Amino acid sequence: MIRSNVKSYRYRIGKKQYIVIQINQTGKGYADSGKVLASNAVNVQIMKQKGRRSSRKR
Repeated sequence: MIRSNVKSYRYRIGKKQYIVIQINQTGKGYADSGKVLASNAVNVQIMKQKGRRSSRKR
C-alpha cells in the first residue's frame, strides 16, 4: 500500500449518533513472473471517549 487517507464524520439524528468513516487507499503491485495479490482489508477500531476534558483547574 502506498497511501491511505481516512476521514470520519459524526452525525446526530434525534437521540442516535452515527459515524461515517471514509477510507481511500492507493496501492501498486508488480512481479517479474507469477501473480500479484492485492488486499483491500481495513481494520477499524472505534473506542468510546472517557468523558470531556475540562479546561478549568480544580
